[in-house]
Amino acid sequence: MGQEFVLAAGGFGLLFLLLALRAPVGIAMLIAGAVGYLWILDLTTLLNFLKTTPYHLLANYTLSVIPLFIAMGAIAERAGLARDLFVAANALLGHRRGGVAMGVVGACAGFGAVCGSSVATTATMGRACLPELRRRGYDPALATGTIAVGGTLGILIPPSVILVIYALTTEQNIAKLFMAALIPGLIAVALYMLVIRLLVLRRPELGPPAERTPWPERWAALRGVVPVMAIAVTVVGGIYGGIFTPTESAAVGVVATLAVGFARRSLSLRQLREAVEATAETTAMIFVILLGAAVFNAFLALTQAPDLLAVWISEQDLPPYGILIALLVTYIILGAVMDELAMLLLTLPIFFPVVLALDFGLDTSEETAIWFGILVLIVVGIGLTTPPIGLNVFVVGGLARDVPMARIFRGVMPFVAADLVKLAICVAFPGLSLLLVRLLT
Repeated sequence: MGQEFVLAAGGFGLLFLLLALRAPVGIAMLIAGAVGYLWILDLTTLLNFLKTTPYHLLANYTLSVIPLFIAMGAIAERAGLARDLFVAANALLGHRRGGVAMGVVGACAGFGAVCGSSVATTATMGRACLPELRRRGYDPALATGTIAVGGTLGILIPPSVILVIYALTTEQNIAKLFMAALIPGLIAVALYMLVIRLLVLRRPELGPPAERTPWPERWAALRGVVPVMAIAVTVVGGIYGGIFTPTESAAVGVVATLAVGFARRSLSLRQLREAVEATAETTAMIFVILLGAAVFNAFLALTQAPDLLAVWISEQDLPPYGILIALLVTYIILGAVMDELAMLLLTLPIFFPVVLALDFGLDTSEETAIWFGILVLIVVGIGLTTPPIGLNVFVVGGLARDVPMARIFRGVMPFVAADLVKLAICVAFPGLSLLLVRLLT
């Protein structure tokens, strides 16, 4: 058992060295995995593996859902749908202390329902909302922190690219995972708004109220979000109702978003080309990471370290929830220093068998897998906003260059506390995540 873990540790050491040298994540995993594969076997076996694996991995029909959801978000951004969501949320809540920031959270949730990407949601809502928050006199830390954590709703509110990757890696049902994510996502929205409310109650100057929007203007703003909400209901509701598969639903969403953008004359051909280019770049990045993870995980499988670790943990006299909490803490630590997609692909082959071997009192192993997927989704969101990496924070920092990064991280911290509360709730009450799955399937 010792030799296997030494080999696995050596592979991880090489991987982290390449990442420290700023190698792209997918390339770093590919090189580290290939070197480890060569160390255990030989060049001919590695080449035979590489001859067939990329095709069988990337020609998977289910993977087409990823570029489709990315395209839907990219088109929605350029069609101005994110701005419409913020205008409507601001019209309803802006007159309250902290109301504009609460409106940002609500708009992020709405945009997350047509996007599926945390970074894209953060960048889009940052461009749409940050100038308005600054114009209204909001504290820079609260303004930037709200946008950074609001961006995590892009993966918490279905559809979610991270959940698609989790489903493919663990061979779970994408539609059921989307069902399971909705209630935790809504809990996140409520907790973020509660944090804003508590902050402005303690220090009113952080989020001054705006002028009350007259009801005719409120109705006009609400009418402006009917198209985007209709798209969200069609995409997510179609999956929940069994009308569409996730891939079909994403395709319908792309067509609907295009139709709305052209009908409102808010989407030009140049913007459409930009959306297609952005989709291609993001998809290529994800697929390279998937390929690199496949090679690295094949090396780990050869070492047998993941299976031996699962057996060793299952033999220990530890309570299931104790092991689960240890795994989640590990995810939070890794999420602070690693790309969330790479972290997911590297750890699931090791952690997932461990979790399935534990008894949490759920009816089936599928329920355990779905529940664990939501917990992983939550800790991935935490990693997107915590130092030193905190990708969402760096995205916001690029938009608010006059705000020091340390100040943005301080603005995020109260929301991270809320994320930990949300994580504790979902750990303690698995039925919250599984409620819609049990009701709708």
